[in-house]
Amino acid sequence: MSESQTAKQPNLLFIMPDQLRADFLSCYGATFIHTPHIDSIADEGVRYERAYSASPICVPARASLLTGLNAIKNGVTDNGQWLSPDLAASGIKTWPQTLSEQGYYTAAIGKMHFYPWDINLGFQYRVAAEDKRWLEIRDDYYHFLKEGGYRKLHGNEHPGYHENRGAIINKIPWGYSVDRFVGQEACRFIRNYGDESPFAMMVGFPGPHCPYDPNEEFLEGFDPADMPDSIPAVEGDTPKLRQQNIEGNRGPWNGVDYTEFTEAHKKKIRAHYAGLVKQIDYEIGQILDSLREKELLDNTIIIFSSDHGDYLGDHDFIGKGTFFESSIHVPLMVRLPWTNESKMCRDIVELGDVTATMLHFGGCEIPDYMDSIPLPELDISRKNRRERVIGMVRGGWMIYDGQWKLCKHASGEVLLFNLSEDPNEQHNLMKEGQYQEEYARLDAELTREIMNSMALSHESKRVYSKDLAGNPAFGKEDWQRPYPRNIKNVD
Repeated sequence: MSESQTAKQPNLLFIMPDQLRADFLSCYGATFIHTPHIDSIADEGVRYERAYSASPICVPARASLLTGLNAIKNGVTDNGQWLSPDLAASGIKTWPQTLSEQGYYTAAIGKMHFYPWDINLGFQYRVAAEDKRWLEIRDDYYHFLKEGGYRKLHGNEHPGYHENRGAIINKIPWGYSVDRFVGQEACRFIRNYGDESPFAMMVGFPGPHCPYDPNEEFLEGFDPADMPDSIPAVEGDTPKLRQQNIEGNRGPWNGVDYTEFTEAHKKKIRAHYAGLVKQIDYEIGQILDSLREKELLDNTIIIFSSDHGDYLGDHDFIGKGTFFESSIHVPLMVRLPWTNESKMCRDIVELGDVTATMLHFGGCEIPDYMDSIPLPELDISRKNRRERVIGMVRGGWMIYDGQWKLCKHASGEVLLFNLSEDPNEQHNLMKEGQYQEEYARLDAELTREIMNSMALSHESKRVYSKDLAGNPAFGKEDWQRPYPRNIKNVD
């Protein structure tokens, strides 16, 4: 270990597979799969039972992580939006920018989903392997495939793609698969640069996002018959959202028609998804071995989570994007190198809280404007405790207080669940009059938070906070409006 690495500046490793739901990991109770390497992070750290992605779509989840701001405040509520290019001028830094100023060597390996895809946003070292659906991107994975005589393939270039609703066996050999590439590039970074200075590295695995395309060797042992049953759809609850889900997946990026979506389809998808999870678990084992080889494991904080889940047929949906548990409930665990104590935390936490946690352990001040707060059970002094999750995407809003969940969608469909009594979200209590008091309470809290976020989302456009009527400079012809308004300079 380099002399420059001290306990005050531990390495920070944030591992984030794409679209991984918690209940497909053995440390979260799955009995049909064994994920020993991921489990080992939880076995020597804190596992969060109730971790949620407040904006369960690829790009919004990542934008919130980068900024520590919720989706409305940072302006990214769907996959077609991105952060303002004058973010820094507005006084908002990304977490890699802040950590690099603190002396960290910041690295991004794998899927980041930036626009444009090759910008750095504070990362000093980048190896890009973007979304499995972005076939035209000439990222580092593209060049790796080309050197090996391969190219990126659409799912529809594989046998059985449409019939099996996206569940296929990858034609590209495992050694050239995208998650293998990402895992090996993370190992390469650790071996080449891990002991030069403290590093902060994010590893974004593109899997187990669809297409559900494991290599054959990782699918072995996963029988569709052994997969857990899907959660049934409730007739009349979300027909408009179901139709939107069907139409969205018919697009060229996917091209699969889920109008007919049988339990057999769902079970086959789940088996292939499990194979992808197993493949990622293997790569995480390789990353952990690299840390051990370089004698860095005892000075590296490891955080593991995902940007959102995957319905995998629950409620007759596929993918993500609404506030059903299958979409928003994510794994989250933190391994601290100075303790091997295993803890389980049932506090409500958000994926976005990873940002403040990394900044804290990197020795950085957490900005007051952030929604992100440090995670509990990590011996961090915290001003605030998260009592609820407020969810925000373009098509809907949610509030969840640990028992009651209210979801309001642009489709006009409104869902109210008591998760303590109905964890599978089968009883929409909006249909029953006696729960109007709970609805009114949650709706008032949700509305207030959305209104506050809307106001703060336009802070860069603010001309003044205090009255300008008595300001002589404002009265002169040459007065210039400050733009963008720096969030730290608002008077």
